[in-house]
Amino acid sequence: MKKILDTTESVAAFFLLAIALLTAGNVFIRNVADVQVPDWYDGSRLLLGISIFWGMAIATYRGGHICVDALWEHLGPRNRIRMDMLATVLTFAFLGPLAWMVWIKVSGTGEQATSDLRLPMSWFYAVAALGATAAAILSAARVVQMWRRASGNVDPLEFEHGS
Repeated sequence: MKKILDTTESVAAFFLLAIALLTAGNVFIRNVADVQVPDWYDGSRLLLGISIFWGMAIATYRGGHICVDALWEHLGPRNRIRMDMLATVLTFAFLGPLAWMVWIKVSGTGEQATSDLRLPMSWFYAVAALGATAAAILSAARVVQMWRRASGNVDPLEFEHGS
């Protein structure tokens, strides 16, 4: 599992780096040579979509989303576990159909391409869809992991919370 998580994290980081390099490179070339990198805008927004989906995958598994603990802080240890499990199940209930619909979008792109280089958008959408699928799978894995911990002899105070 560690290898899968490391790969997921590396993919998200790689695409964030690609966005930064593309944007910085475009600014540099535009200021020095008064030209733009072809498709820099389309490329940066497509890469951003990819990195968001892959980042959601790793944040979901690690429970690293933004948490509002107004209610959670006032619950006992067992109810905290229940609330964390409910939140994770709801996250999976959202990410599963989202992944499915992103794949529907991939199949519906047809011959769409970027404006300058005419790069097929389906490839970008497919990599983003893989990230959405990874998010759904990792959220399901987190539900299973939390269920095993909750049903085992794990001290409720040691049960990890997202924040």
